[in-house]
Amino acid sequence: MVRRGEEFYRIVDRRRSVRAFSPDPVPYECVAWAVRAANTAPSGAHQQPWRFVVIGDPAIKRRVREAAEVEERQNYEGGRLPQEWRTALAPLETTSDKGYLEVAPWLVVCFAEKFGLHGDGGRSRHYYVNESVGIACGLFVTALHVMGLCTLTHTPNPMAFLSEICERPANERPYILFPVGYAAPDAEVPDLSRKPLTEALVRLP
Repeated sequence: MVRRGEEFYRIVDRRRSVRAFSPDPVPYECVAWAVRAANTAPSGAHQQPWRFVVIGDPAIKRRVREAAEVEERQNYEGGRLPQEWRTALAPLETTSDKGYLEVAPWLVVCFAEKFGLHGDGGRSRHYYVNESVGIACGLFVTALHVMGLCTLTHTPNPMAFLSEICERPANERPYILFPVGYAAPDAEVPDLSRKPLTEALVRLP
């Protein structure tokens, strides 16, 4: 058990978020398997309050990029981001340019179902939505990495434009936008270190 745990850690420790993608095609089946993995996540009352929308059409990807950059320009150039946030982002060297949203062969938008909808128009409450969807997204990211693919947890703020572009109902809210593909040959990632186990783990007597 310990060996398998260590092997898994060695695999996921190599994962990095990527902002430079290759246009090389990725089989749709890879994305579908990653969503299947996400769909195994535990959820509050087993309500599985997630929906993954996969976009491959270049015209739709362009719409997503253009809408995302409108919001991001407000964040980066328009001063919508507070200075503390800007300082935290500085080591990542991110900007309002989101060209990778058109280059990556797939965009996958995870939506969180805030409540259930019945055929008669009625609603049902969902429990622990953010926690449940967050776990599913973590499994999705891990599955992509295991297949040799890359992604980025992109959360342009606000994200309401994704609901319109993806034509989603009112009970769903955009949660994370994932570009999916191979890293570009010249892709660079920040030289970051992860929190050591001594800070991440507390063992009580």
